[in-house]
Amino acid sequence: MLTLSFDPNGAPLYAQLYAALVEELRSGRMRAGERLPSKRALAAHLQVSLNTVDAAYQMLVSEGYLEARPRSGYFACPPEPMTPPPPRPAAPPTVAPARDGDAVRYDLTTRSVDTAFFPFKTWAKLSREVLSGGAALLNHGEQGGDGCLRRAVARYLHEFRGVRCDASQVFLGAGTEYLLGLLAPLLSGAVAVEDPGYPKTADVLQNSGATISHLPVDDRGLSVEALRHSGCTAAYVTPSHQFPTGVTMPVGRRAELLRWACEEEGRYIIEDDYDSEFRFDGRPIPAMQGLDEHGHVIYLSTFSRSLAPSMRIAYMVLPQELMARFRARYGAYASTVSRFEQHTLARFLDDGHFARHLNRVRSVYRARKDALIEALLCELPRDRVEICCPNTGLHLPVRLSLGLEEEELQRRAAQAGVRVSVLSRYEYTPRAHTPTLILGYSAPAADELRDAVRALAAAFR
Repeated sequence: MLTLSFDPNGAPLYAQLYAALVEELRSGRMRAGERLPSKRALAAHLQVSLNTVDAAYQMLVSEGYLEARPRSGYFACPPEPMTPPPPRPAAPPTVAPARDGDAVRYDLTTRSVDTAFFPFKTWAKLSREVLSGGAALLNHGEQGGDGCLRRAVARYLHEFRGVRCDASQVFLGAGTEYLLGLLAPLLSGAVAVEDPGYPKTADVLQNSGATISHLPVDDRGLSVEALRHSGCTAAYVTPSHQFPTGVTMPVGRRAELLRWACEEEGRYIIEDDYDSEFRFDGRPIPAMQGLDEHGHVIYLSTFSRSLAPSMRIAYMVLPQELMARFRARYGAYASTVSRFEQHTLARFLDDGHFARHLNRVRSVYRARKDALIEALLCELPRDRVEICCPNTGLHLPVRLSLGLEEEELQRRAAQAGVRVSVLSRYEYTPRAHTPTLILGYSAPAADELRDAVRALAAAFR
């Protein structure tokens, strides 16, 4: 019978016994099919409690080391063959990142917004009112999000984005990544994503089981011709402001895409409307979902860009047919968004604070965008700079014909203390194009943008 000296200062006794028995089984000292001592007999032999032996045995049974046979006892299971893993391929050569000559002084990437404009006083006042409502919000809420926020979102989308839906079609979640992860298993075939495009989208869909096809983007958005030849049954697009090229999909291309979706049952368009609130040459273009007469568009957006990145409240509007399947699959899932934040945001929307907030920050971001463009045209040779799609969103694609490749532009910018992104960073299939910087302008102030461009101009000479 097993003899074991327990360490009184070590792991719990049941864990020490479990580890000793695993070693006996793995080493072959205990053969497959061999009967183990009864729990009572082993407890008496080791001078431990019956509960200690029972806990160790139950762990071994749950992990497949032992088999419990009614009225017969516990028996060692045949060990699984421990085949060696295949040899790991040689690691590809790594490219050393560009060294930052100075610490990053100016961040012109697209990751941040200026949180100084968050309406702290209004939000705090509404939060206090919500908290004063009692303890009811400490309990579970509705599965897809509480009705007050789903109704507020539906009203806002109808008024400002032309989306046609009711609250029952709105599903709230902690970020668009979470919502895409839920959506992916409901799609019957491969999903087309934009190339260039947002890499995380493809990663999330692929990690959730979807097959991905990267399709090219032209000056009108995703190529529908490529989509027809791809065999995909769903397409993820950013029609209001394609990321990262900045292209706005015209209504003709939208209609063409909708016709593709209507040609076969089970085809869907995932419309990510991520920063459509920020259009500077007129009212934002209505969402493609509002043109959909047959329930083929899944609408997706978030409050992360318009309020704050840490506010993990995103929403998805599902067609009625897909909503039924969604409920059938995820009916037992609890909402991933705090009920206190849901009710605060609902009041923020219903009382008009969100619309006023957008008007305020839109004017600020327009001034910053204008300052960035003015600085680029002033500090760099005008005939070698092309500003693309300047009227929508919170980033600018800037083509630079300076005789420098994108990698060199990014390296020199880093040495000057300016963090930038480049177009090739978002390409799945490399294509020949003019070196292009993707410059975000929502976080730095106007003066900082001017200083950053001066630093870039000096670095690019």
